[in-house]
Amino acid sequence: MHMADALLSPAVGGAMWAASAGAIAYCSAKVSKELDDRKVPLMGVLGAFLFAAQMINFTIPATGSSGHLGGGLLLTILLGPYAAFLTIASVLVVQALFFADGGLLALGCNIFNLGIFPAFIAYPLIYRPLAGRNPSSTKVAIASMAAAIAGLQLGAFSVVLETTISGISALPFTAFVAMMQPIHLGIGIVEGIVTAIIVGFVHKARPDIFTARDKGKASIMKSIIPGFLVLALITGGFISWFASEHPDGLEWSIQKVTGKEAVEGSKDGIHAALSGIQGKLAFLPDYNFKKPEGEKGKVSRLGTSLSGIAGALITLGLAVLVGFILRKRQQLAARKPHAHEHAHPHAHDHEHPHRHGGVEHSHGHDHKHSHPHPHVHDHSKPHPEDPNPRHTHEAEVAVHSHEHEDEHGSHDHKH
Repeated sequence: MHMADALLSPAVGGAMWAASAGAIAYCSAKVSKELDDRKVPLMGVLGAFLFAAQMINFTIPATGSSGHLGGGLLLTILLGPYAAFLTIASVLVVQALFFADGGLLALGCNIFNLGIFPAFIAYPLIYRPLAGRNPSSTKVAIASMAAAIAGLQLGAFSVVLETTISGISALPFTAFVAMMQPIHLGIGIVEGIVTAIIVGFVHKARPDIFTARDKGKASIMKSIIPGFLVLALITGGFISWFASEHPDGLEWSIQKVTGKEAVEGSKDGIHAALSGIQGKLAFLPDYNFKKPEGEKGKVSRLGTSLSGIAGALITLGLAVLVGFILRKRQQLAARKPHAHEHAHPHAHDHEHPHRHGGVEHSHGHDHKHSHPHPHVHDHSKPHPEDPNPRHTHEAEVAVHSHEHEDEHGSHDHKH
């Protein structure tokens, strides 16, 4: 579902760039507050795995089309929506810059379509309510299926809208949407199955990933990180050889509507400029060795393997770098001096003995109050000793009036 620049006008492409950039900034701010030591390496290996997994196109039976894992829901379940969105963005940036998979003008659309819908709509509104707080294998399977289908349906519909609003291609809305939605239903079913299997495995192997317990221990991830990294390298370096050669869901839909394999892009202006930049940056375009312009050759397995391994490692490095920078920002913010106000409740009991004539009386009084204590802590240095650990307070005189049903009548007491 990676869009090409030929489908988009500069106005729509630019607007989606701005929307995705805003989402990245927002997610970065959220992640810098909540990121723990487990998430940084996990972001890297899951990004590497997703890059490799997206190279594997699987055939959709009886259609002549294929699809690949979107991965947004899987990453969101394992990382949370904010870290997942940043990881998906990292994958798509690497794909566009170095492998010419998806256009540069369309990068904002691709990040939005493959990241926003699974992370911020399908996950909170469908997956979590269906899975519940203590999900069983059955609940995870049902929730994964429903959320994966919903996320891809929304993403596919968004592609149709963005293309139609751009108005630079001969793709009528009705015919295009009639092709896109059904084919991505089939892709969504496969994605739901794969997501349920992986989430079920991780939940059994390391259930602590889904809780806040022991979040400060980076070593807690030792049994998961190597597994995903090895899986990413095997998938990209070897399993990618067996990817389906059928066009993916988007290409298939375009072909069904127009009769052509691809939409012709603009040869001048911003489309040409961005195409030129991408041509220079992409050292393994279409996950293969570069060929002279206009020449078509057989796909090289060596080129595919090199693309899968190199792309997985680059994505790993970029995602870890993003996580490391955000983690450092979090730590620096925690060290800055900041004020806290603590309230300490106190209970007081008073006995007031007094004599009236020859009769002694004693009155007991108790009350509670709380006093706020502002403290400024500098977390870059050891905390100084509290100068007033007992938090003593000046007591005000309290006036009490008591009625005595005896010969003494009413009188006041002070304490």
